[in-house]
Amino acid sequence: MEAAQGSLSPGVAIDRLAESLAGLVSVVSTGIGVDIEDLTVAEPAHDLIGQPGDLLLGIAAQSIAEAVALIETATERGVVAVMFRRSVAESGPVRDVAERSRIALLALSDQASWAHTVWLLRSMLDRAQGRSGVDGGDGVGDDLFVLADGCAAVLDAPVTIEDPHSRVLAYSTRQGVVDPVRVETIVGRRVPPEALENLRSRGVLRRLARATEPFHVPADGTLRGRLVIPVRAGTLRLGSIWAVVDQPPAADRLAALTQTASVVALHLLRMRSEADVAVRATADRLRDVLTGVSLLRDSDDWLGAGPWRVAVLDVAGRDGREPRGREPGAVPVSVWGLWESALRRAAWRRPLLTTLGEHLVAVLGDRPRSVPGSWAWLCDLAERLGQDHPVRVAGGGRVDHVADLTRSLREAVQLSRVQRSGGEVPVATDVDRSWAAVVLACAVDGIADVATLGPMAPLLSGSADDRATLAAWLDHPGEPRLAAEQLHIHPNTLRYRLTRIRAALEVDLDDARTRQAVRLQLRSVGGRQLF
Repeated sequence: MEAAQGSLSPGVAIDRLAESLAGLVSVVSTGIGVDIEDLTVAEPAHDLIGQPGDLLLGIAAQSIAEAVALIETATERGVVAVMFRRSVAESGPVRDVAERSRIALLALSDQASWAHTVWLLRSMLDRAQGRSGVDGGDGVGDDLFVLADGCAAVLDAPVTIEDPHSRVLAYSTRQGVVDPVRVETIVGRRVPPEALENLRSRGVLRRLARATEPFHVPADGTLRGRLVIPVRAGTLRLGSIWAVVDQPPAADRLAALTQTASVVALHLLRMRSEADVAVRATADRLRDVLTGVSLLRDSDDWLGAGPWRVAVLDVAGRDGREPRGREPGAVPVSVWGLWESALRRAAWRRPLLTTLGEHLVAVLGDRPRSVPGSWAWLCDLAERLGQDHPVRVAGGGRVDHVADLTRSLREAVQLSRVQRSGGEVPVATDVDRSWAAVVLACAVDGIADVATLGPMAPLLSGSADDRATLAAWLDHPGEPRLAAEQLHIHPNTLRYRLTRIRAALEVDLDDARTRQAVRLQLRSVGGRQLF
């Protein structure tokens, strides 16, 4: 179990992979010899080109030109290896660009099945990662694969073990009849969205959330029948076991599976404990970097490649304002849980998250929006997550050096405070787009002690309509019609109010510096509608 993102993560060496798949896969170029951590099937049309540590499968690359372009883009994303059909991979231009880019190039036999190869590669990676225990020996993950094989032997059917969020933790080597949903589940390490929607619409997921005993789910369309075994420790839901079976099994087999589920529960409890330790270690290390306690070099790879941006992640109350009951100086457990779960479900394998006082903070790379852990990717995720939860994301400025992360953090915190105060900024934004709101908020904070200084005191403590009228007029100089539209009143009403306000104030509103001071004073007491 790694303590942070970077080179400690388990993977498969390229030469070992080729040796295991001898006859199917060969090494054309070794690259820099970095281990493979995960797989991505290249989909250039959807900007799916992988992320650091990936082996990119160029299944759709039919020409040498397509392969060359894919290698060039993959190198920019930090992909460590690419695989093409042998006729493409061994061509001169493809080999040359791979060697020049220092990326490993693998060749798949022209007669081999991509689907079978993907299955074998995924199995190798999952079992390698399962064996990477904290003590350096066999880990919890490898034990789960053994248990999955045991369940499969009892039922004579393929089995997967999943966590409460439908992510695959282990699966049996037994295949049985090919089930497309099972194949896609294992390759993508989570249940496909279409299958999840099918199960959700039929009430299966709701039943699983409450169930303590196994139950059978009949086939529906392309989704074959499933036996579902809940995995719990008391009232704590830890995961589930899914077996592809068309009919409910006999009672004696169900009894054996129930006993196995108890053993799986013990392993999942241990896995959860080890994951908590890893998350805390990453959070502590990241907190030291952001507060200047620990100094890093730009070359330290556990942060990923720069440039970077610090973001504050938050969840508002139902009305968009601060949720009730928030403890000052602390991040609610619900906020951390929501964001960490969402980030991992969206394929950020090791989120760089920590807490600083009342703020939940993430460090993101400034990379393409298809790469998990990038700023653009987070904004897209916040938009989707915002359909069900009132989330907020405030990003600091982009920095090129690790030492400048503290500045990006400071900017993100300032912008987050504007969001929390009800300032008119998007729910997912950065200081590059919302700098004016941050500047105004800082200016207003700076005049707290003199907010009512001068002849403005009667107006500031008087009618809210008068304050809003003067603010709108100052915001639209020389355009009374626009000011009236902002207030939803007739222009004549605006003129009448202004005449009365001017008469009551001993202020020269024709002076530019006076207008600026008045506007800041109005902002300091006006709240959201005057921002």
